[in-house]
Amino acid sequence: MKALHSSLDQTEEAFDNVRDYLHQFEFTLGGNWDYDHGSFDRYLDEAHKVWLRIPFEVTLGQLGGDTDETDAMVRIGTPYVLKHVYNEGVDHSAHLMTASALINQFQAPLDEDAEIESEWIGKAEKLLREVERKWLN
Repeated sequence: MKALHSSLDQTEEAFDNVRDYLHQFEFTLGGNWDYDHGSFDRYLDEAHKVWLRIPFEVTLGQLGGDTDETDAMVRIGTPYVLKHVYNEGVDHSAHLMTASALINQFQAPLDEDAEIESEWIGKAEKLLREVERKWLN
């Protein structure tokens, strides 16, 4: 994980405004959101292993997910780049367990905090500067 300096850090805004604005840049509400915090995520590579993440915490109201409307106000945290390395390929030692596969169909990353090459940091900073330049104007 690599934190990025940003003028967005500690800004407060209505969740709806932030969500709608960041959707223009292909950010989505990350799957790890809760009623009082979450993040907007944007992949940087075609394999969806390198991400720019903009975290937030709810300062007023409650977040109900990626719904059309909410009264929540959020404070943006420090954006960062992260890289997940997954085990690709077929596990030949695995046994066929249909019931288990229906419940546990996604594998955990081998390395949730893999080293991030400078090209991805540069790409993340460029995208973040574009987001900042046009921030909710």
